[in-house]
Amino acid sequence: MRFLEPDIVKIGVEAADAESAIEAAGNLLLQEGLVEESYIEAMKEAYRKNGPYFVLAPHIAIPHARPEDGVNEASVSLIQLKEPIVFGHIMNDPVQIVFGLGASSSDEHLILLKKLTGLLNDTTNVEKLSNATSYDEIKNILEMER
Repeated sequence: MRFLEPDIVKIGVEAADAESAIEAAGNLLLQEGLVEESYIEAMKEAYRKNGPYFVLAPHIAIPHARPEDGVNEASVSLIQLKEPIVFGHIMNDPVQIVFGLGASSSDEHLILLKKLTGLLNDTTNVEKLSNATSYDEIKNILEMER
């Protein structure tokens, strides 16, 4: 299980729209072999079909798809957007932090979501993630949560 490790976290990402932000978060997982290309397409398709249901908190999106769509290993990536993007969620737009979630079973899905929820329940963490300028700052936030 890979959770917000240096090679799957990127700060100051430029994205034109919600789909390109989803793709950027997914590409970090793809580059590490954690998901297949089909998984990124499935995440974007879920957004097109179901709207911004995964914009779960103010400024936070957690796009995902089904395990059978191409997950190789349970993992969560993070991209911090240089400029916030409107995903179309009435209450939680604009989004600045996108977590790409890949789980290969419902158990893993729950474990990863629990880890993320613990991190995001503290609104100061969301602010720190939005303003971080290096992976070290993000790592410090993660270590405070352990």
